[in-house]
Amino acid sequence: MADAVEQGEEVRTPGGSVVFEPSPRAARAMAWLLTAGSESANLSDLLTLLAGHLRDVGAPLDRMTLHIRLLHPQIRSLIYVWRSGEQAVEVIERKHGVELTPAFRNSPIAAITEGGAAGVHVPIGRVPPPYPFEILDELKEQGFTDYAAMAMTFSSGRRNVATFASRAREGFSTDDLTLLYDILPALSSLVEVRALRLLTTNLLDVYVGREAGQRILNGDIRRGTGLTVSAVLWYCDLRGFTGLADRLPIDQLIALLNNYFDIMGGAVARRGGEVLKFIGDAMLAIFPVGEGDGEVRHKCALALDAAEEAIAGMRRINAQRAAWGQPQLGAGIALHLGDVLYGNIGATDRLDFTVIGPAVNLVTRLEELTRNLDRQLLTSAEFAQALADSDRADALTSLGQYPVKGLGYQVEVFGRSETARAR
Repeated sequence: MADAVEQGEEVRTPGGSVVFEPSPRAARAMAWLLTAGSESANLSDLLTLLAGHLRDVGAPLDRMTLHIRLLHPQIRSLIYVWRSGEQAVEVIERKHGVELTPAFRNSPIAAITEGGAAGVHVPIGRVPPPYPFEILDELKEQGFTDYAAMAMTFSSGRRNVATFASRAREGFSTDDLTLLYDILPALSSLVEVRALRLLTTNLLDVYVGREAGQRILNGDIRRGTGLTVSAVLWYCDLRGFTGLADRLPIDQLIALLNNYFDIMGGAVARRGGEVLKFIGDAMLAIFPVGEGDGEVRHKCALALDAAEEAIAGMRRINAQRAAWGQPQLGAGIALHLGDVLYGNIGATDRLDFTVIGPAVNLVTRLEELTRNLDRQLLTSAEFAQALADSDRADALTSLGQYPVKGLGYQVEVFGRSETARAR
């Protein structure tokens, strides 16, 4: 059976209220946490430093983990695993749905986060199997003799978990368990601060992009602030979306859009591009360009590769739709190279971190031409010229001069060459 975790002393103040008094050993560890421990930059560093300190004060610790719930559309939780003798902390992502698996439901983590247990202690070296949780059999096979899991409660009331395991012959003593239990309030506070920053970073990455998110975290938040950057601009749009929106149930429409944006956004992200925003069924992205002609060629080549991957992805999804008797989907992609103003615009109480400028206007107008020219991809002359002296020079060919809405002159437009289209 799993034992309750040993606790420190509760004492009453002269006024009669109950307060918690840590042991002297734990008090020193808590003081260390709030001084040296507070200087750790992230959860991995905090875990490494704390495990080292606990071993220095005599706790026979050989494995320690932190299980942190996240507010993230894809990731349910992160697990940080420290092991004695290993230099780096392992970070494991758990996707949503893991909470429904038998492995999770039959775990100490579920017992604490879902079942309400304050903690679990199993001296697996002194207690014969069967054990209450599958993880204990695995740990025993790895030579561990003792295991404890304890709740870390954040200020929001959400429960997270810290676990401790030992290979020492006698496992954890009562004093060791008291030490681990007593430091939980201080540890929870430090973990919560770092988890909140991680949460903020993750949400900003998801909703505004990595580059914009980092700039926001760095304090670039005032309306009207920004800077001019050189970038490859990507703009794509799904054709016939209005008709689809009229015909399809909302859940099917959202699933279709998500599938389409997975193709487009995934191709951009895999090559280091930054998806700035989704505008209905359209997507605006950039590939920021550094100094030098080589950097310009490289980013243009990456954007072209992403476009070709996206076009291939649309072919695959259309083949699947054809097999189910569903109508084909069309999409246009435009690429341009130019300077944009990257910064904050909007109303006083509602801001948007985006790019604006003539280059953005041009790339959106180029995408509109994909319909008229029956092309999946069009680029500007500036983009094509950047690839003229590279091994991708034969990928694009001039389609001539065309009028563009909003401009008083025609612009040269490039499309995929016959060689590239045949690939």
